[in-house]
Amino acid sequence: MKIMVCYDGGDGSQWALTLAIQHAKVFDAELYLVASLEKGTDAEQPLIDHLESELAKAKEKLEEQGFACTTHLLVRGLTPGEDMVAYARENNIDEIVIGIRRKSKVGKLIFGSTAQYLILKAPCPVLTINHRPS
Repeated sequence: MKIMVCYDGGDGSQWALTLAIQHAKVFDAELYLVASLEKGTDAEQPLIDHLESELAKAKEKLEEQGFACTTHLLVRGLTPGEDMVAYARENNIDEIVIGIRRKSKVGKLIFGSTAQYLILKAPCPVLTINHRPS
């Protein structure tokens, strides 16, 4: 089984990774940590460096725990939602896990929603987690 985690190192992606690890244990799954940027311009270089660092740190921790893990930073000119759906199709992903946070309807209208796009367009089940600190 292949589980893809939409990962940027933030709280939501940390929660998603924790849940994906539980599923990986049960289903003996390989984990794919994926981040996406629409552009790879010089202005985005600090963000690219940050995402690459977060992916590398997460991969190292997972491998120390004995999990097979692949990381990818996608910069293919697509929106993050489109990019991740395409990646899931290309790699025959069986499940996508994404952390979500509450947004207003206006916020979703103006900024779009990667999670919403994934839920509607993904070729496999999408598991969302909305976890707030107590």
